[in-house]
Parts: sequence; C-alpha cells; structure tokens
Amino acid sequence: MAYIMVDVETDGPIPGDYSMISFGAVLVDEQLDKTFYGQLKPISEQYIPETLAVSGFTRQETLAFDDPQTVMTNFAAWIKIVAKDRPVFISDNNGFDWMFICWYFHHFTKANPFGFSSQNLGSMYKGLVKDTFQNFKHLRKTKHTHHPVDDAKGNAEALLTLKKEYGLKIKF
Repeated sequence: MAYIMVDVETDGPIPGDYSMISFGAVLVDEQLDKTFYGQLKPISEQYIPETLAVSGFTRQETLAFDDPQTVMTNFAAWIKIVAKDRPVFISDNNGFDWMFICWYFHHFTKANPFGFSSQNLGSMYKGLVKDTFQNFKHLRKTKHTHHPVDDAKGNAEALLTLKKEYGLKIKF
C-alpha cells in the first residue's frame, strides 16, 4: 500500500457551501520527498474570515488560485505516479480533511483514487500507547505552520516514528 499523508486548509467547515483553499500531500516513505501542493480558487461566495485567516491567505489572494478541477485532476495524476499500488489516505484529522478531498474528487473528477475510506493518524497512536487521551503531535519534526505540505510532512514523520519506535506494523 502507498500511504499518502494529506492536510487541508479551508475557508469554512464543510465542502460545497465553503471552499478548500489549499492542500498538501506527501508519500510516506523514508525520503518524504514526493509531495503535492494545490491552491484552489473558491467555489462559493461564502467564507468565514477567521477560518480563512488560518491559511495565511486573504480572500482576494484565493480568488487568483487555480481552477479546482485542474488541481484535482493533477492530484489524481500525481497519486497514480507515486502510488505503485493502492493509495491509502491518512491524515491528522481525517474526518475533516477526508470530507473535503473526497467531495472535491467526486465533484470535479467523478472519482476518488483513494476509494471510500481513510485512516486517522491520531487514532493509530492512541491505540499503540493504549491511551485515548494521548496525542502524537510531539513526534513531528517539521514545524506545524498551517502550510499543508509542512503539516503533512510533520504528520508523515510521526507515522514513520510509530513504525520505527512503537512497532506499528505498516508497509510502505
């Protein structure tokens, strides 16, 4: 399986009514050098200024971003290149990140290369340490900046640590 760590930045809480502004992905392997970054033009007039501010972009800047269909088509092509076998979507907050990526794939390309499921990094960690109150975020090496490639890379580093130091049985 090819684990692809994904992080999403948005301007609101749900896809369709609000927009995915940018996202980053990294193929999880020892190098962490295969990345994808997309900036997407808003698909809705609605946005929450405080939510958008987390991304570091203004509304005016996002209006000049790329066409979402083009970005999602390019992302699907990238996944096909880097994933030599079945791609697996994994995220720090897969409930949030997955719904945007899945919705955008189906809306703009009519198919989701990840299929119909995702995995949650935090839940993996909680299971390994047998404590639902624990958090994996101390395992990141790359600073969490809200640039989605940085954040995906930090989460991928944490997943590699789970494999090496905690005995997580996972094949890359």
